[in-house]
This record gives sequence, C-alpha cells and structure tokens, in this order.
Amino acid sequence: MRILLTGGSGMVGRNIQEHARAQAVELVAPRRSELDLSDAAAVDAYLGSLKPDLIIHAAGTVGGIGANMAAPVQFLTDNLTMGINLIMGARRAGVRRLLNIGSSCMYPRAGENPLREETVLTGALEPTNEGYALAKIACAKLCTYIAEEDPGFLYRTIIPCNLYGRHDKFDPLKAHMIPAVIAKIHSAVNTGASTVEIWGDGEARREFMYAGDLADFIFAAIDRFEDLPQDMNVGIGVDRSINDYYREIARILGYRGEFVHDLSKPSGMRRKLVDISRLKAFGWQARTGLEQGLRATLAFYEDGRGQ
Repeated sequence: MRILLTGGSGMVGRNIQEHARAQAVELVAPRRSELDLSDAAAVDAYLGSLKPDLIIHAAGTVGGIGANMAAPVQFLTDNLTMGINLIMGARRAGVRRLLNIGSSCMYPRAGENPLREETVLTGALEPTNEGYALAKIACAKLCTYIAEEDPGFLYRTIIPCNLYGRHDKFDPLKAHMIPAVIAKIHSAVNTGASTVEIWGDGEARREFMYAGDLADFIFAAIDRFEDLPQDMNVGIGVDRSINDYYREIARILGYRGEFVHDLSKPSGMRRKLVDISRLKAFGWQARTGLEQGLRATLAFYEDGRGQ
C-alpha cells in the first residue's frame, strides 16, 4: 500500500513514521520543498504522479493558546488552504481513501462533556483558537460532503483529544501545554527558581493522549478503513485539571517550588473531554499511561531534540 503522509515533519507525522508498522507499507512523507500544500496546482501534479492508495492528512499550522491568539489569520488561512487543496486534489486524482486529522478545538466552547461528534457546529467556538477550529471544521465537512456525493470516496475525519509526546515543540511561543510545562519546570529545576507560573486558575480540565498511541490507532484504522464512521473521536476517556498536570510533571522532575496562578491570562475552555463511544465500538484503546508518556517525552526533550 502506498500512503501519502502530509505533515511528516510534525509530531503526529513523525510518530506515524517511527511506528513499528510503518515499514510494512510504502510511506511517502514529502517535505514542504517537495510538496507545497498551499499551491493547488502543485498538489494536483504531485498526486497525479504519486498515485497513492491512501492519504493521511496530518499537516497543519499548530500551536498553543498564545500562538493562536497572536496569529488567528495565519491559523485560519494556512489550515484551510492546505486542507482544501489536498482534499479536493485527492478527489480530482481519484484517490479513494483519505484520513483527515481534525482537532477537539472543533467542538463548541460550552459543549456538554464528554463531547460527542454530532455536536460539532452546535454552538460558539472557543475564541482563543477559533480560526484554527474553523479551518478544521471546514475540512471535516468537505470530507463528509464528498463521501455523501459519492460513497466510493472514503474520506473520513478523526478528532483526537489533546496530544503530547516525542517530536513535540517545546518553544514557549509555539508549544502546546504539556511540552510548555515540561520546559518551564525543567528550567526552574535547573536554575533553582522557587516559583512557576500557571496561566489562569489551573482548574480547566484537559484530556491528553500520547502521540505514539494516535499513530497506533491510525495503523489500526488502515486495516479496517471501511469500518470507520464518518467522524470519530480518538482519546483516552479521562481528563485531569491543568494543576494536576503541573503537579505530575513537577513530581517526575523533582521540582519542589510553588506554583503561582496568573488570573489575567486565558485558560481556554473549562473542560474538553471527548466521548469515545464510537472508538470503543471500533475496538481500539490507548495503551500509554500518563507517567510513561511524560517520561518518554521528557527523555526526548533532555536529549536536546525538542524544538
């Protein structure tokens, strides 16, 4: 099977490539210099030449709350343009299978938890990452419309919960929460700092899954692509408070200082736990516990490979 993987240099893409089953398929992961997803003509030409059996769309402009708030235009236009060019290009090229990777940011800000797939577009989005969410929703809906117009096109969307793991970004200006916390507390330990700042009151709740587990799910999905529902959450079904994550990372790193809450900073949605009923029916579950995943992520960071 020839699989085109976009976003091969990102966290999800790299975890897919280092999965044990990656060697059993022909996995093509072009760099941006080889395939510019913002150029529709270039996408069409590439797909016409490669003729993949399946596309996994993992490319995107991503970042934490700070990055999203600082550049909403970029987060909307980059992700929308790349997604539409690839999905429509795949349709024109006759590629019958496409796995689009969405985001739990697609859910309404005040949505009832656990968040069910059918509640997308039933309420206002979280303002701090609205642009990114709108792009992800549009791409997911495009996949749905294509599949409805012609059921021969199996264009499916998975909606992962928050992710962390090897190959994550640890730059505070770009990082998601867990790598940012690892970098902050690691620095505090090394410098002997007595306090570490937490944005907001720390009571917001988040569900985090190890990125290696998402890669594992994707290979399971490849085996049973016809069984995938149109949209499906992929998560662990358990959430914790932001404070809990800080405490657990502090414990692993041996940080004994205090935490200071900056209540002037945003903390995003108060809760974001995805419903995994469809995932359970599909027959897959994550295997990596929080401590195991955090230690693997920390080892990657301490090896100097974190960006």
